[in-house]
Amino acid sequence: MGREIVSVSVGQAGNQIGTAFWENILQEHGLDYNGKYVGNDAQQLDKVSVYFNEAANQKYVPRSVQVDLEPGVVDLVRSGPLANLYRPDTFVYGQSGAGNNWAKGYYTEGGSTSASACPALQESLTGDTGAELVDPILDVLRMQVESADSFQGFQLLHSLGGGTGSGLGALLLSKIREEYPDRMLATFSVFPSPKVSETVVEPYNAILSTHILVENSDITCCIDNEALYQICVNDLKMKAPEYKDLNQLIAKVMTGFTSTLRFPGVLNSDLRKLAVNMVPFPRLHFFTAGYAPLVASTSRAYTASNVSELTAALFQRRSLLAAIDPALGKYLTVSVAFRGKLSMRDIENSVYEFQSKNSEHFVPWIPNGALTTLCTVPPIGQVASATLVANTTAISEVFKRSHVQFRQLFKRRAYTHWYTGEGMDEMEFTEAESNLADLCEEYDQYESAQLDEEYEDEAEEVAQEYAEDFAE
Repeated sequence: MGREIVSVSVGQAGNQIGTAFWENILQEHGLDYNGKYVGNDAQQLDKVSVYFNEAANQKYVPRSVQVDLEPGVVDLVRSGPLANLYRPDTFVYGQSGAGNNWAKGYYTEGGSTSASACPALQESLTGDTGAELVDPILDVLRMQVESADSFQGFQLLHSLGGGTGSGLGALLLSKIREEYPDRMLATFSVFPSPKVSETVVEPYNAILSTHILVENSDITCCIDNEALYQICVNDLKMKAPEYKDLNQLIAKVMTGFTSTLRFPGVLNSDLRKLAVNMVPFPRLHFFTAGYAPLVASTSRAYTASNVSELTAALFQRRSLLAAIDPALGKYLTVSVAFRGKLSMRDIENSVYEFQSKNSEHFVPWIPNGALTTLCTVPPIGQVASATLVANTTAISEVFKRSHVQFRQLFKRRAYTHWYTGEGMDEMEFTEAESNLADLCEEYDQYESAQLDEEYEDEAEEVAQEYAEDFAE
């Protein structure tokens, strides 16, 4: 029996990443764009129920909800290549958009009377003046959860720079946590980056959303456009990457990230196990992801895909989807998922060797902080690959960057009238900023924490005993 996950795509970025993600996992599970099985490997259907419901005539339907505050992006999804894949009543949208304003997504439009919804829900909303967009979304989510046998949690795809993904995404996180307090809540969040900026108020939206993410999500995978852009230009040799290229890259990493959930394996086989292994303190649940091999399609035939090369490539700064330098922090925990016909012994040796050689980059007080797993089903078009999920203190760089930009705007109260005009209190900015500063301080504190001397001596004695026993 699969442990089912409901995927929620919020806003333009969320829906475009969601479309790329579903295209990728359809291929991996041997399904066509209509959800019919056309594969030839029994493993493809072993845990297909994690992300898909089986409908009549062996059609598999994604357990997904598409949400936006304007109809444009949702209409593109419904008229795109996956038009016949989704259930028609899982599209929920408003009419006016959030205009890059977090408060509009969180307060006004996310809970406003101007909201409308998918055709299936439209009739029930007509004439209901108190209708809120968040209520029909929760109704659709409830319907998806009730159809699951062994429901494990939610996966939210959104960006933090705009209005819908950040504002409505944050509102949904709060509501889901309220309604399903014992279920896992994972997010793939695209953070603003200094060089690829869409709007001037991105720092406000990002800080206000991060405030909600700290309190309500269990796992947040941090992605930023600058790192994606660098990978596309430097490694994949694209001259002018477009958003669809960046989304494909995110989708590729997401398929690697979720491969342990979607195929038979021994480690991190569901979201709760992943979180238990990766999150030492509740607030420090912000991960970065890496992927190898990242090579242009023309060079793929000339690139080795052995375990040691994949491991070496995986821990390089250029393989990470967040623009951070892991050398400026320390790894709390890492999980490395290999895919392909590889040897588990080689994998364990390779990762252990890397950790031993780079022990100064791992915190000393978490033993066995590097976890490994193998999925024998290779990714589409590749012989082997590896995906890194790292909980590193260097991720605070992302927050500090947004914090500096936030301070530059907020000390002059620039643009705040757009937020207070939607019913938001200025104190919320201060609270969010304070929460973020505390989070960065926690990361710094645990980075510099050392083993107590008495435990260090004890550990050395135990290691010495083991070495003597082994020699005998």
